[in-house]
Amino acid sequence: MADATDRGPSLLSRLLSGYGMLGVLVLLAAFFSVATIQEQQPAGEAAARSLARQLEGTQLEGTTVIIIGRGGEEDARFADTLARRVRERTGKAPVVVTGEPAEARAVLARAAEQGVTRCVVATTQASAPVVRSILESLPQLAGAQVLTPASYRWPTFLLPENLRNVANQIAVIAILAVGMTMVIVTGGIDLSVGSLIALAAVVTASLIGRMGGEGAGAGAMVLGGAATLALCGGIGAFSGLMITRFKIPPFIATLAVMQVASGLAYIISEGRPVYKLPQSFVLLGRGADPVLGIPWAVLLMGVLYAAAHVLMSRTTLGRYIYAVGGNAEAARLAGVRVAAVLLFVYTASGALAGLGGVVMASQLRSGAPTYGLMYELYVIAAVVVGGTSLAGGEGTIPGTLVGAFIIAVIQNGMNLTHVESYSQKVILGLVILGAVLLDRLKQRGVRRRG
Repeated sequence: MADATDRGPSLLSRLLSGYGMLGVLVLLAAFFSVATIQEQQPAGEAAARSLARQLEGTQLEGTTVIIIGRGGEEDARFADTLARRVRERTGKAPVVVTGEPAEARAVLARAAEQGVTRCVVATTQASAPVVRSILESLPQLAGAQVLTPASYRWPTFLLPENLRNVANQIAVIAILAVGMTMVIVTGGIDLSVGSLIALAAVVTASLIGRMGGEGAGAGAMVLGGAATLALCGGIGAFSGLMITRFKIPPFIATLAVMQVASGLAYIISEGRPVYKLPQSFVLLGRGADPVLGIPWAVLLMGVLYAAAHVLMSRTTLGRYIYAVGGNAEAARLAGVRVAAVLLFVYTASGALAGLGGVVMASQLRSGAPTYGLMYELYVIAAVVVGGTSLAGGEGTIPGTLVGAFIIAVIQNGMNLTHVESYSQKVILGLVILGAVLLDRLKQRGVRRRG
């Protein structure tokens, strides 16, 4: 009976440890979903489908159908999709105009001059006020029917574009958090990752600029990115060397490297942003898979997390990383090359920071020494919130991913609910403090059981 009682808390503890933060993420998503329920206006193809359903109940024989939208890719999809639906139903192509209000006015005025008596104007909610204003100035079209997509109630947080935005915005922090997890599991810290983002962005932009600038090809962009990863990986290795060979505390060593990397970014860029990059360079940071619609940066993040999870949970090197964090001296006596393990994790952290800088340069199509400001704190927060212990020896890669999304969901949710920026800092700080407090309480409980 006593044995069963003893096993109960242990099982509960394991469940909370393994899935507690995932439950927090689900609760946060549910809260912000409820808090952001409001009237949504469909756009693009969704708007076209809504209007196509409305037109099914409208008599279109002898009626001129005019489709009006504003400029932009989304309105172009709306107009093309709806025009195809109307053409399939009536066998006659509708009049389509997408652009400035002056163009819509010219088309409607021409219809009035031609004596059109039966007219249906299909437009988006955003363009409807302008369309109605134009029709009021054209008495000949006083009987024109204006159709707009039907609105619906849905959480803004759960809109596909917002979810993609959350994932894309967290991609850089999540990529850096992979390396930071390995570093913290060994009982160390890496404060240089934020400055390495800036250095990587500046170096990548500068190298591509030297190899053709806006006319650079794919080879130049790949070569520039690869050289940047090698440079940042080398800087990470230097940090590891200072820690292992000269026994400098990780906090001090990486703090010094942070300053050096930031200074190099300013020297290389001469304190100015580096522009003139090819338009195709934004594919990594802003592009998306044409089939799934998932941003390439998010897919890259997923591949990195899958590889890192296998490394940490299924390989000898992963076991060595945990062993070094649990007790470095015991690991050394067991035959683990502690210095080599530490050198690896700091090199990996530097290289991943360089990759994050390349992704950010792609997202912003430029490099600047101001990029990555305070990112080291956000990355550490994601790792700690995800359950990695600052004492070392404990933590998982999936937990870090959950922690990164918790940070992203909190920031995005506060933006959607119009929480002011100063209050956001207070809330985020309390979240980080709470995560560290839970870690300390858990460590205290482990020591008491020991």
